[in-house]
Amino acid sequence: MIVPRPLAALLARVYCRTTGSGSSSSSSSGRAFSGVQWFSSLAEPELKVCIVGSGPAGFYTAQHLLKYHKSSVVDIYEKLPVPFGLVRFGVAPDHPEVKNVINAFTQIAHHDRCSFYGNVSVGKDISIEELKQAYHALILTYGAEANRILGIPGENLLGVYSARTFVGWYNGLPENRNLNPELSSETAVILGQGNVALDVARILLSPIDMLKKTDIATHALEALAASKVKRVLLVGRRGPLQVAFTIKELREMINLPGTCPLLNPSDFEGLQQMIKDLPRPRKRLTELMIKAALEKPSEKEAEHRAAATKEWGLQFLRSPVEIVPSNDGKRVAGIRLAVTKLEGSGKSAKAVQTEDVEDLECGLVLSSVGYKSYPIDPSVPFDQQQGIIPNNLGRVLQAPGLYCSGWVKRGPTGVIVTTMNDGFETAVSVLEDVRLGSLNVSASKGGFKDIEALLKQRGVRPVSFSEWEKIDAVEVAKGEKAGKPREKLLGVQEMIKAHP
Repeated sequence: MIVPRPLAALLARVYCRTTGSGSSSSSSSGRAFSGVQWFSSLAEPELKVCIVGSGPAGFYTAQHLLKYHKSSVVDIYEKLPVPFGLVRFGVAPDHPEVKNVINAFTQIAHHDRCSFYGNVSVGKDISIEELKQAYHALILTYGAEANRILGIPGENLLGVYSARTFVGWYNGLPENRNLNPELSSETAVILGQGNVALDVARILLSPIDMLKKTDIATHALEALAASKVKRVLLVGRRGPLQVAFTIKELREMINLPGTCPLLNPSDFEGLQQMIKDLPRPRKRLTELMIKAALEKPSEKEAEHRAAATKEWGLQFLRSPVEIVPSNDGKRVAGIRLAVTKLEGSGKSAKAVQTEDVEDLECGLVLSSVGYKSYPIDPSVPFDQQQGIIPNNLGRVLQAPGLYCSGWVKRGPTGVIVTTMNDGFETAVSVLEDVRLGSLNVSASKGGFKDIEALLKQRGVRPVSFSEWEKIDAVEVAKGEKAGKPREKLLGVQEMIKAHP
């Protein structure tokens, strides 16, 4: 077994704390492996764990609990009838390789000590307190499903949407299926310069023939086929050295068929000298932007740009102050941006607004300024300002037996590997608490049997993983007929009816 370095260090700490061993950097990897062996040999009473949320955080946390506590029983609850969270509803449809983690999650769900219960909304169908009574430990991994607002005039005009809602619309999230976004103008503005912003820009500008081969929702495919959007501008408060997207997504935009980049050379002049000492990923990313903005295109690149009918660009040092309404006051006609200046340098540089403003004409504004978690229950501590559950290594503060993992634990940052490490950390905290006795597992708990009785009284019918697999088979069969990997079912009742 190969233990990733950050996880090895974590295991080493736990092993040392629970065995009383000393620590030294020279032997940490050996102790980490000993920690794995120690967890594997745990002979504890049955540990019944409830996980709320079936995205990557939920499944990775479950995986480690099942692997390192041989008497653990893990039940995963999900408000939708279908599992996998943002892997299903957040990953761009033209990035199928990212969705391969679903295979690993399916293996976890098939574990004889793991169960999935979809169509159960925690906080509505069943309370946190009822779950705490039925399980030894309750782990919240429900992610960040709320939108961060801009807090500027005009935010509620027709044609202004959050990127999260737009992504849910084209990915078939039931709550966003009827969004019907305004795509009748030539220019769209995306506020934000992260990977989600580039995903949205790419979907808006991609040739329809490319999208037809993905699992994009049919209603979105039809709307995008009729879209008038030809220009997408991604606006950021800071400069090229502070963009949040990664090189893979930037390269995809630069090479997107039928499009060309609109990059202002003055934004990149002089940067070559500044990036010498940057970390390699940031350096390579900046070099690619500089090349696209300043270097003469190759013959092939020149042909690509000459044939382009659509374009995209990066607008730096601009901050939105108002969405400008149309004459009738109902829809977006443009956006007013304040010019900003940077104070400080590098990742810590802050954008400060100046008095200068400029207006951009557009008919679509998408806000990609981040996701936010919401408080699930008054009994669960919640930091409204940070949008997370206050915790220490996944232990919810001042709430014994309550844990958290993923975005609700650390905020909406990182990639799937980050979430894997994060889920592992929370699982280790649970196991350490069992070992030290701070999590009492001596009392027998009813687990799902207790919850099932309550759900039955309330007319709630959970969807099992085997029933999800029947839904999955229906979607794949529908997709095959349309020449796609799958055709997602869009309504909760439609999903429920798809299995006997």
